[in-house]
Amino acid sequence: MAKAAMLFPGQGSQYVGMGKDLVEAYPRARELFERADDALGFALSRLCFEGDAETLTATKNAQPAILLHSVAAARVLREEAGVEPAIAAGHSLGEYSALVAAGVLDEIDALRIVRRRGELMYEAGLRRPGTMAAIIGLERGDVEEACREASDGEIVVVANVNSPGQIVVSGHLGAVERAMKAAAARGAKKTIPLNVSGAFHSPLVAGAEKELVAYIESFALRGASIGVVANADARIVRTREEIVDALSRQLTSPVRWSESMRVLLAEWSGPVLEVGPGKVLSGLLKRIDGARSAQCAGTAAELAALAAAPAA
Repeated sequence: MAKAAMLFPGQGSQYVGMGKDLVEAYPRARELFERADDALGFALSRLCFEGDAETLTATKNAQPAILLHSVAAARVLREEAGVEPAIAAGHSLGEYSALVAAGVLDEIDALRIVRRRGELMYEAGLRRPGTMAAIIGLERGDVEEACREASDGEIVVVANVNSPGQIVVSGHLGAVERAMKAAAARGAKKTIPLNVSGAFHSPLVAGAEKELVAYIESFALRGASIGVVANADARIVRTREEIVDALSRQLTSPVRWSESMRVLLAEWSGPVLEVGPGKVLSGLLKRIDGARSAQCAGTAAELAALAAAPAA
């Protein structure tokens, strides 16, 4: 394939050992991991390859780790397999990987930004503690009703609309617990508390937004060479102004992933790749549109298979 839609995963896709096979197989991936260590001032590569899971999972570490793995895989796709992005989208943190693929951000600048993003999100969680939970088997309207019923003077809102029947809520601890019970009473198949350090994509992290945007704007952002479907509005952004606006609202807005995928699939009828660690987004795509699928492109073996495939 010469071009593909590229989907980039978000936090939760990290795992110990991530990227090690890429670095061993591809010198350009090794160079990028080495540059990342120098830029961030600590051995992120070692944390990815052999760090303990708890440290890797910390927001400030997981976010740059996932982005690094993702952009290294995208670089190998371009240089070894000759695959260019036709359109891109990323789930929450993954939106920054998508912006790298679209030429908006330099790889190392993006790493610095998401490292700071993770720090600010963690600090916001300390100032205004909260949590998140997945609700399985209810549609958005029912989940929103459960949140309204559960709020009782606290905050609990829809944070991620991942696919039909898979929605994440975010807010104060007590309100999220009440929302889980209210969702179960409405017929949810499962309610799953998430292991996160804050109420992300909710008003509780609004304190991080202004500082993050100021930090983003200190870097050179360019217009996108391809369309990027933004989380906050499920619409395609291309200009620098559109991109900064979308990022400025991303932390507190719901991740409208299901809608974003419908926009992307309406624009692009060709192959779709999940670029980076894990297989979460390819699984969600099957639930969003059973007629379309995504091929994973995160391991050395997966990338080698794409490089060896005959051009379409």
